[in-house]
Amino acid sequence: MRYVEFDETRPMDLILLGRVAIDFNPSEDEPFGPLENVRTFKKYVGGSPANIAVGVTRHGLKAGFLGKVSDDKFGKFVVDFFNKEGIDTSHITKCTNGEKLGLTFTEMLSEKESSILMYRNCIADLQLSVDDIDEDYIKQSKAILISGTALAESPSREAALKAVMLAKKNDTKIIFDIDYREYNWKSEDEISIYYSMVAREADIIMGSREEFDLTEKLIQPGRTDEETAAAWHAYNAKIVVIKHGMKGSTAYTIDGQNFSIKPFPVNARKGFGGGDGYGSAFLYGIYQGWEVIDCLEFGSAEASMMVRSNSCSEELPNPQQVKDFIKETKEKYGEMIARV
Repeated sequence: MRYVEFDETRPMDLILLGRVAIDFNPSEDEPFGPLENVRTFKKYVGGSPANIAVGVTRHGLKAGFLGKVSDDKFGKFVVDFFNKEGIDTSHITKCTNGEKLGLTFTEMLSEKESSILMYRNCIADLQLSVDDIDEDYIKQSKAILISGTALAESPSREAALKAVMLAKKNDTKIIFDIDYREYNWKSEDEISIYYSMVAREADIIMGSREEFDLTEKLIQPGRTDEETAAAWHAYNAKIVVIKHGMKGSTAYTIDGQNFSIKPFPVNARKGFGGGDGYGSAFLYGIYQGWEVIDCLEFGSAEASMMVRSNSCSEELPNPQQVKDFIKETKEKYGEMIARV
């Protein structure tokens, strides 16, 4: 059943708005261990909406990006990488006051323990302004994805809210990836205010239980998953996806159904990056009109593929690779290993 109807006459499938960064991850031949012991790193494009842009494009969707990059070699690296991937970069603009892309250094201590060291002062992605938001561009897309990090500071938050308003005006579907990151936020009240503003307008909302708790802090704290889903369905949401890490995730649909999935077992390289693979594959299934449980299975599989990989962008798979992974894993662990 299709819970979200897209305008198939529009040339672009998805515009993503928000954070793009540069990831420095330990090279594959580096053993698990503290960051200070790492001698060699590999450089990748990073940032949740940037990774999802790459992910959905590798699945054959046509994606564009609304964002700011630094006016330097790292900014060029991002735009060149997006162009190589086939992502529309016509609405990525350069900062004019020396702002820089965020730099993320990854610490991989073990299969279950990793962390990041983030350099994020005078940051480029949060310089996106209302003047950068083009209504005609939004009209060309079936949907727009707002990353919650874009709401952390002005002028980016006003730009994101303008994009939401114009999407609503033009019946461009709105996907809200809550994507909470502590950096740049000043208070939990601020988080709840801006997250809830976008969540009220979204057709699809994706986030962890902790992210929904932050969103609902000023509304009604302590909701169960079922209460959370019902509350956002009462606004505009057709699908609400709530994640519980290694315990799995559940999608709640507007018709009162829910569908749950467990993670596919893998030997992990890092403890993050799975969410972006999950989002890419889940949304691909939604665009294809798959049943929700199949979208969840595809998302769960790609998430596991990404936590075992060294990067969050370059190793994103295509649909056949995800299907092969699902087949191989089920042959090893049983047909219904991932479904609850």
